Amino acid sequence: MMMAYGLFAEQMHIRLFLALVPALATMHFAHAAPALALDGHTSYVIAVASDAIPAETKAAHELAEYLSQITGAKFAILPEADVPATTPQILVGAGARVRTLLPGRDWAGLGMDGIVLKTVGSKLILAGGRPRGTLYAVYQFLEEHAGVRWWTPAESSVPHTPTLLMPALDVTYVPFFKYREHYTTSVQRDPVFATRRRENGHSQVQVEELGGHYSILGFVHTFDQLLPPAKYFKDHPEWYSDINNGGKPSTAQSNQPPPQTSQLCLTNEAARRELTRVALEWIRKNPDAGMISISQNDNTNRCTADADLALEAREGSPSGPLLHFVNAVAEDIEKEFPNFLVETLAYRHTRKPPRLERPRRNVLVRVCSIEADFSRPLDNETNRDFAADLNGWKAISPRLFVWDYMTNFRNEIWPHPNLRVLSPNLRYFAANNVTGVLEQGDASSNGVGDFVQLRAWLVSHLMWNPQQDEKQLIGEFLRGYYGAAAPHLQAYLDLINDAFLRSGLRLSTFQADHSYLTPEVMNQATRHFRDAEQAVAGDPVLARRVRRERLPLDHVWLVRYETSLRAAQAAGVPFEGPLDAVAAVWEFVRTAEEFGVENHREDETFASYASQLRQLNLPALP
Repeated sequence: MMMAYGLFAEQMHIRLFLALVPALATMHFAHAAPALALDGHTSYVIAVASDAIPAETKAAHELAEYLSQITGAKFAILPEADVPATTPQILVGAGARVRTLLPGRDWAGLGMDGIVLKTVGSKLILAGGRPRGTLYAVYQFLEEHAGVRWWTPAESSVPHTPTLLMPALDVTYVPFFKYREHYTTSVQRDPVFATRRRENGHSQVQVEELGGHYSILGFVHTFDQLLPPAKYFKDHPEWYSDINNGGKPSTAQSNQPPPQTSQLCLTNEAARRELTRVALEWIRKNPDAGMISISQNDNTNRCTADADLALEAREGSPSGPLLHFVNAVAEDIEKEFPNFLVETLAYRHTRKPPRLERPRRNVLVRVCSIEADFSRPLDNETNRDFAADLNGWKAISPRLFVWDYMTNFRNEIWPHPNLRVLSPNLRYFAANNVTGVLEQGDASSNGVGDFVQLRAWLVSHLMWNPQQDEKQLIGEFLRGYYGAAAPHLQAYLDLINDAFLRSGLRLSTFQADHSYLTPEVMNQATRHFRDAEQAVAGDPVLARRVRRERLPLDHVWLVRYETSLRAAQAAGVPFEGPLDAVAAVWEFVRTAEEFGVENHREDETFASYASQLRQLNLPALP
């Protein structure tokens, strides 16, 4: 009886609300534009498409929650069929009413992520392609037109205004990149934040309610996953390259351990058949994934069997044998799964495209930029080799992805002056038929590093739309997240980036040369951070954020302590580093741990690194 009464009461509440709507709707006439909320009250209903999928239902609830936080009004969520056509309404999802209001709209052309934001009279339409478009449309509206900012998974800004006018909107947008992913802790570990940032790559873990995500079976470097040496090497050593014999097929005896850094011999037909058999087993278990990676291991120890070398010579690149192998696997996969894609890498020794071999229609090539100079855009003269290879693949590939890099694999807690190239590089990819991007960032350090939160904000925005103004985005984040410290932090970032460009160095993903951080630069950087800290001294939240961003500068002072001290003395300039270096090491470690640092690079924990830092033989200043 209680359940029945509850249902009756809810139905009566909805009927009463709808009966009052005509009276409430008079609120609109007080303004030139309709008011989604006026003085903390609303006449609007959120009308959900009758055939809504879970992600569209989630979109409606996200919209109602944030509009309520902003205005104080309560926005009812009802099925579209239960909302009279004359009621002021926000239509979520491309249901029957939306399709009537927007006749001739190419909904299929939106793909899985495209969005529509459209006002029709007093109605606001937030819809998109399936499965993620409607959810993205809601997030786009909340950010661009309601002022919500999701800085990190746990930190956001929500404006509070009891009156919110409805803007006149006519937006249709399909993102340049269908596949958007980057390695940063916040988006990899928090599926809601990743969705709000419109990322949909393999590493994200969005469930159906969040629109799902792309999945690549094996993901990357799959030769050893598909044909693990521990299983096959004993009986088939000739399938694997022997780095101790110039990469020739192995002739190891059965009692010898399998190699740890080999590649497959790509002209070995028996190896290809077995790999294809295993790949088909993977696909049969997960046919909805849509993609499988058939890609080289993460080393350059290619096989130098005579047949491999002959094919390599004919093609002018080691990518020739690789693509020949992958095409053969893809041909067999296509017979059973005609729409399944086979992804492979153009990486290190295989980055240069082949002369004659062409990727099959179901093969996707992911070009990797790991050797580039990341202080300058990829279309700069310093990166002409990469640009030539990308253009070569563009000319022959039906589908093209890029694996780009925005981190220093030697240590994530260093200044890494690449902030100015992120936007031009993404625009360059978009202009060259790249439809999927992975940006490898600081995923190991748990948010401790060189402005990791800013980079996550910037890159996710630019992957969604690379035509946005990166200076405006950076400025918005600095002001919104660091408050009064923003101009001083901007000055610090400009200082570090300018100093690196003046040095003439190349910025590597394994950067070890930090000579650009001269005593003058370090002193000035220290002053910028002191000014930033003073600017927010009265706000413990902002002060804590600024303190975290100073850790890479503190790190440089410690690791280059003696070098900086000698250089300052030689140049006759002050030394503004810590007076007690030993105490500064302990303070650096304590502070980094307080902020939750995990690794300082992919293959080493910060705890291990901290032990090394504490053993530094640092001099005491007189």
